[in-house]
Amino acid sequence: MPKRRSTVPTYKRRQPRGFFRRLIGWIIKLIVALFLISILWVLAYRFVNPPLTFNMIGDLVAGRGANKEWMPIGETDRDMVRAAIAAEDSKFCTHHGFDFEAIEDAMKRNASGGHIRGGSTISQQTAKNAFLWNGGGYARKGAEAWFTFLIEHLWGKRRIMEVYLNLAETGVGTYGVNEGSQRYFGHDSSAMSATEAARIAAVLPLPKKRGAIAPKGFTRRYGNTIAARIPAVARDGLDACVYAGTVAPANKAPPVVARKPRPLPGEEYESPRPVPPVENVVPDVPAPSTQVPGTETPPAPETNETPAPPEESPPSNEI
Repeated sequence: MPKRRSTVPTYKRRQPRGFFRRLIGWIIKLIVALFLISILWVLAYRFVNPPLTFNMIGDLVAGRGANKEWMPIGETDRDMVRAAIAAEDSKFCTHHGFDFEAIEDAMKRNASGGHIRGGSTISQQTAKNAFLWNGGGYARKGAEAWFTFLIEHLWGKRRIMEVYLNLAETGVGTYGVNEGSQRYFGHDSSAMSATEAARIAAVLPLPKKRGAIAPKGFTRRYGNTIAARIPAVARDGLDACVYAGTVAPANKAPPVVARKPRPLPGEEYESPRPVPPVENVVPDVPAPSTQVPGTETPPAPETNETPAPPEESPPSNEI
């Protein structure tokens, strides 16, 4: 039987696509799918607390554990919010996810050498903690920028701060300021002193290495600096966006801890003994001699005088 010829003109027939064109099509579909998934993911976390993160999975695989206990932002002590803003991002309420001045300043500092310093905002750190992982280079930074844009427009500042304070690492295998407060101070983060909040904020940049790379109580000294900034954050209303339209939690004194809390971050690297006096460390240095070389010093003349007794101090009236 003769083969039927197609009635569709040749110029209208669908030509088979080459491998390169099909590859481009697959890549475009993958990118669109990732964009849609990321938007749905961020929307879900607006109402549902993140149950697990990539950083937690890494700690679990390494055998360090991942301990966390969620504390709503409406119950978290306000000094903890102010301490985080004072330590990490003083422009949290005014920027839209990126502090370009801080990024430029960090680039200049890093280019001049010394310790590498980042310019990430709280929003950027929240995007990394909730959806990404530590490290990863420029690819991870690009994804971080995208998620930062999404949470700034889909969550709002209050939700960003809540997720940040509950997912940030506050120690090895410890996540969230609430878990950190229980670990170091023996109580939750609903009532914290300014010093306690500042100590937790001082650990946030390097929770796994802060004590090791900063001996002799650097964490304590840095915490004191943050504690001194907390009143300025309150005075200037730098945390106002977190409580806009809601009632801020009342200040409460930390509870009396029945059990002994764990050592403070960095305290184990401080010397428990006081520094010895200088005279016990450096021996007395003899005065320089003025004798001319080659001459002898004549002996002191003998006298029959009796040395005067030392003067007695008057009796003290103190009891």
